[in-house]
Amino acid sequence: MMLKQLAVLAVAAAMGTGFAHAQAPTKGSIAVKITDIRNTDGNIRVALRSGEQTVVQGKIAEIDPKTLTATVVFENVVPGTYDVAVFHDENKNGKLDFNEMGVPLEGYGHSNNPPKRQGPPDFNESKFTLGEQGVSLQIELNYWM
Repeated sequence: MMLKQLAVLAVAAAMGTGFAHAQAPTKGSIAVKITDIRNTDGNIRVALRSGEQTVVQGKIAEIDPKTLTATVVFENVVPGTYDVAVFHDENKNGKLDFNEMGVPLEGYGHSNNPPKRQGPPDFNESKFTLGEQGVSLQIELNYWM
């Protein structure tokens, strides 16, 4: 019996498969470039989400005054389905501001750049799949006012 177990371990070692430790899942990165920013006031808030109500990571990006763009990279992200939601926090109060009619006063955008309309897009419109290779996105901001 002992000889049989040693033979199995020897074959497994020769094949490069270890029984003692499992291969960790490969993690990817998501690079997000935000464009169509109307001014350099404030900053850009970016949320990586795995569902409509589930924020996986959040970042704050500075605006490049020469190009009126901003870039963030989410690293070490487990492959899966995500979306990215972005807004231009012009007054740096940490939230997307609305007027009394419910119209956003600051710019916003989502992955896949769904069309501008009242209310946020459905998660299915803005979702994308992250594999082991990583993903690069460009999100164009929308302003109502």
